[in-house]
Amino acid sequence: MLNQTKGSEFFSQYYARWIKVYKEGAIRNVTMQKYLMTQVWIEKLVPNLLTCELSRTNYQQLLNDYAECHERQTTMDFHHQLKGAILDAVDEGLIDRDPTRKAIIKGKNPREKKPKYLNQFELHTLLSGMELKPVVNWEWFILLVAKTGMRFSEALALTPKDFDFAHQSLSISKTWDYKGDGGFLPTKNQSSVRKIQIDWQTVIQFSELMRNLPPEVPIFVDGAVFNSTVNDILRRHCIRAKVPVISIHGLRHTHASLLLFAGVSIASVARRLGHASMTTTQKTYLHIIHELENQDVELVMRSLSGLS
Repeated sequence: MLNQTKGSEFFSQYYARWIKVYKEGAIRNVTMQKYLMTQVWIEKLVPNLLTCELSRTNYQQLLNDYAECHERQTTMDFHHQLKGAILDAVDEGLIDRDPTRKAIIKGKNPREKKPKYLNQFELHTLLSGMELKPVVNWEWFILLVAKTGMRFSEALALTPKDFDFAHQSLSISKTWDYKGDGGFLPTKNQSSVRKIQIDWQTVIQFSELMRNLPPEVPIFVDGAVFNSTVNDILRRHCIRAKVPVISIHGLRHTHASLLLFAGVSIASVARRLGHASMTTTQKTYLHIIHELENQDVELVMRSLSGLS
């Protein structure tokens, strides 16, 4: 980035320029929207703050003002999106020292969390109550996500060519741009390119469903697709089955949770979900891992008590 004379540029202007130079074309559109929203908040909260005037005190005040109407995790994301630009400004000599050092992250108390996943009995109740017709519909979509743990955009991008029925596998190599104008997009990260093993029942069901369908055309997409539409369908099925109402993404959590409770290793779950690292899996399912660790301790104690 071209160096600017100290004091000549508002921080909101610097940040907008930084996004354009470093982020535009280098990150996925959904991530870019988050940076642009952060820029909107900067313009709202500190419209007249000069870049050279950034200090630990006024940066902390910026975070505090943002935290007044956001939860702590959202404020943490806001901080991370700002920090990259600010550290570059320090490197360029526009700011004397790092104002983000020792920043304290505050935020509103989180809202009461809705259920994120179903247990095995609840999932079985949900799926057994759905009407699976002999043509592709959203009920089949719900079933497939529950059995594979795919992301919403990954499942939308599936074509008949992605199914390898002979080897009971499903190839994930792309996503569907449901938030934009449609069309295929790359996966979230390189680790998301993967093969998922599927059971024989799913193989038989989908081999029948996709007979004579175009091999490279998405099987679930017919015009514009909205996440809310599929979530509403899932919600109605949850209510009818008298199980907790979850989202489509909640089916992904359900899938992972059932695998972990069944004793599948964290490494295998991470690969199946397409996580970039096991750390992501551990953070996301920490509560389940703790519960399993407690079960392991009880098992060890029972085993030791039998020794004499």
